[in-house]
Amino acid sequence: MEYIQQIAFVIVTAFAAYFLSRRIKQITKNIQLGKGTDRGDKSPERWKNMFLVAFGQKKMFKKMIPAFLHLLIYVGFLIINLEVLEFILDGLLGTHRLFAPFLGEFYTVCINFFELLAVGVLLSCIVFLIRRNILRVKRFSGLEMTSWPTLDANLILIVEIVLMLAILTMNATDQLLQSQNAHYTATGSFFFSGLLMPLFENLSGPALVLIERFAWWFHIIGIFAFAVYVTYSKHLHIFLAFPNTYYANLNEKGKIDNMPEVTNEVKMMLGLPQENGGEQQPPAEIGRFGAKDINDLTWVNIMNAYACTECGRCTAQCPANLTGKKLSPRKIMMDTRDRAEEVGKSITEGGKGLEDGKALLGDYITKEEINACTSCNACVEACPVNIDPLAIILQMRRYIAMEESGSPASWNAMFSNIETSFSPWKFAPTDRFNWADELKSEGK
Repeated sequence: MEYIQQIAFVIVTAFAAYFLSRRIKQITKNIQLGKGTDRGDKSPERWKNMFLVAFGQKKMFKKMIPAFLHLLIYVGFLIINLEVLEFILDGLLGTHRLFAPFLGEFYTVCINFFELLAVGVLLSCIVFLIRRNILRVKRFSGLEMTSWPTLDANLILIVEIVLMLAILTMNATDQLLQSQNAHYTATGSFFFSGLLMPLFENLSGPALVLIERFAWWFHIIGIFAFAVYVTYSKHLHIFLAFPNTYYANLNEKGKIDNMPEVTNEVKMMLGLPQENGGEQQPPAEIGRFGAKDINDLTWVNIMNAYACTECGRCTAQCPANLTGKKLSPRKIMMDTRDRAEEVGKSITEGGKGLEDGKALLGDYITKEEINACTSCNACVEACPVNIDPLAIILQMRRYIAMEESGSPASWNAMFSNIETSFSPWKFAPTDRFNWADELKSEGK
């Protein structure tokens, strides 16, 4: 029987590894649809950023209650997975409670601590379900929060609750079996699962074994299924938060990067060295100004989209959204991810890919949305994992202005005035300080 379980475990593990590796490769290819950009500078600052923001969840603690509950789930996810390591080794080796004989009483302490975290995760998930479905916290709603994002959020919380109950059920029946079956190693008593033991005391030995094995298999299969499912879910941020914060933009908030294509063009006209240090030669093919589709963005922009938690903090802080305009920074990131998924899937299946007649700008994100942005960086500041929706918005606005001349008429007038008069207002540069002369004459 043990050999059958070992074989079954290896088969389940192999299937999970196959689907997970395939999905990781697809996401990697989707991210690589973006243009290259150098984020290899300031390594010490980047490591610090990742440690404080991703691992330490520094930006979450602007609101203490949800931050504390999220921390319980996060710590529980990291530490309880240490017990999953024992599950995996038991499955491969055909053992049971492999670490118990070696760790002795310390093993009992560890499992009690894991159960404490499991209860914390369970209660936190219940509170989050209440916040989403009964209290209906405003930032969890919006036009972009259609049936799938809403279901995804609820589903993952329910799955986590069931997985935690599976651990407690397994430990409760395991303790009852320790005095009946030699295969079950003595571990000492566990407090929280011990509270469930009265529910199973009157069951026969075979029934207890069935429940214990079912809970064990359910948890293992649940963990593997969760790992695969996460790659299709907003909860991918569990893993991508770390590289996302490491490669985040370290410039001062409000600093807008120049376009290398324009900068090099200007420097070439002025006879100055270009940014890349190369010779002053015109490019063989003029690149696109700004971004129309996913391949015009950088790989960091696309990784940002995959790291989005859909928490809505960015949209809740957006002044344009608060005044009733259509802009939602969360939607910008969700649309970018959806377009990357669509193009990546099409390429993998031998389809048209980027030549499918659609584009990120127009088919997913409208001019009305991006023109409403005030470039205030409130969304960037609010994001708990340093996502930058503004970078995508600015690139698309540049495309509209420079490739389509499709900006609002008042903007085009301003651009023209800046080009000819070096100011937003239509008067000669020599007249710029006439107002000061008028003040002087009035003072006399």
